[in-house]
Amino acid sequence: MGLGDFVSGGRELPLPERIRPKSLDEFVGQKHLVGEGGPIRAFLEGNYLPSLVLWGPPGVGKTTLALILARNFQAEFVYLTAVSSGTDKIKEVVRRADAERMRGRRLILFVDEFHRYNKTQQSIFLPYLEKGDFTLIASTTENPSFYIIPPLLSRMEVFQLNPLSEDEIMEVLRRGLKELGLQEKREFLEYIAKICQGDARRALNLLELSEKAKCYGDLERFKELVKEMPLYHDKKYEEHYNVTSAFIKSLRGSDPDAALYWFFRLIEGGEDPLFVGRRMVILAAEDVGLANPMALLVAMSAVEAFRFLGMPEGLIPLAEAAVYLALSPKSNSVYKAMGKAREDVKKFGSLPVPTHLRNPETPFLKEIGYGEGYLYPHNFPGHYVEQEYMPEKLKGRRYYEPSESGLERKIYERYLEFTGKKRR
Repeated sequence: MGLGDFVSGGRELPLPERIRPKSLDEFVGQKHLVGEGGPIRAFLEGNYLPSLVLWGPPGVGKTTLALILARNFQAEFVYLTAVSSGTDKIKEVVRRADAERMRGRRLILFVDEFHRYNKTQQSIFLPYLEKGDFTLIASTTENPSFYIIPPLLSRMEVFQLNPLSEDEIMEVLRRGLKELGLQEKREFLEYIAKICQGDARRALNLLELSEKAKCYGDLERFKELVKEMPLYHDKKYEEHYNVTSAFIKSLRGSDPDAALYWFFRLIEGGEDPLFVGRRMVILAAEDVGLANPMALLVAMSAVEAFRFLGMPEGLIPLAEAAVYLALSPKSNSVYKAMGKAREDVKKFGSLPVPTHLRNPETPFLKEIGYGEGYLYPHNFPGHYVEQEYMPEKLKGRRYYEPSESGLERKIYERYLEFTGKKRR
C-alpha cells in the first residue's frame, strides 16, 4: 500500500480518511511534538528524518504523522501492518527499498502495530537501518521498551503521543461537521468528545454513524445506539500495568477516592477481580504491615468473600477492603528488614549457628558443647534476657527498624526496651 491509497479523495472513504490532515499546521494535538520547537517540526525544517517509533493509544495521529512526513520529504510511502504482513512481506519491501534507492528516491516504511512482530522478524530490519536503505516509522500502542528489541530501539527515536483532550476532539469534530454539511450541536458533540477517550478516529466514526443513522443532534437516540463504549484497557499490555500501578499507588498514598476510581477502571476494563484482590493482599503485607496487622486479614477475607459471592455482589467486599487499606496507617518496616536480611544471607552464605543456639539432641552433642550457655527467656523477668542470637560474623546487625505508625508504635516501644535504644 502506498501514499496514493491514503490521499485519494471520494465520499466512499470513511470520514476520518476524508479529512485526514495533510500538513502539520492542520494536525490537531501532540503540540509537544509538532508545535513550535517540537522535534517532528524540527525534522521537517531541518530536512532530516531518522527512523522513528510513534508510541500511543489508538486514534491519536500516528499514521497521519507518518503520511505528513512522507509527503514533506517527497518519499515513497509503504504501509504494512504487523498483523497481516509476515517475514516474506518484510523482505519484499526491503527489495523494493533497494530499487527506490537506486533511482535516487527515498522510501519511508510505516509499520502499524509493530509490537506484534516477534524478535526474529524485528531483526530483519537491523542491517537495512544500519545502511540507511530506508526510513522506518514503527507505530505501536505498547511500551517500546517491552516489545521492541534493544538493538532496533537504539537505532530509532521514540516519541510518545497522548490521547487528545476534549477541546482537541471538539476541533476535530467541527472539521467533520464541515465535511458532512451539518450544523454544530454543541451538547451532542461534547458527549462524543467525552466518550471517545481521546481517540479522534473513534470520535469521527461516531459522528458519521449519527449522520447515517439520522440521529445527529438527538442525544437520547444516539446514546441508545452506541450504548456504553468499552474502556481502553488491554490486560496483556502496558495499560494494564499503568492502571494497576495507579491503583496500588493510590492505596499506598492513602487516597480512598482515587483507589476506588482505579479499582473500577480495572474491573470495568475486564480485569479479573481476583487479580485485584491479590494485589491488595500484597499491599496489606508490604505497605500497611505491622502498622495495622488486621489489614492483611481484611484483604484476605475480601478475596474469600468474592470467591463465595461471585459477581457482582463480590465487588462490595473488595471495594470495602480497598477503602480500608487506603485509610490504614502505613509501615514497610518488615518489608525493608526482609531485604536487608536476605542480602546478608546471599553475601555471607551459610554462617555457622552459634553453639549455644544448637539443640543437644544426643548425649554426644551435649558433651561437645551444643546448647551450652543458652539462656531460656521464660526463666527471666518479663520473659526476656539479653543474649546473642546472630552468627559471630553478624553480631550487632540490625535489620528491623519499627515505625511509630499505628499499632506498630507499641512494637516500637518494646523494641526500644529490648535494644536499649533511645527514642528517635
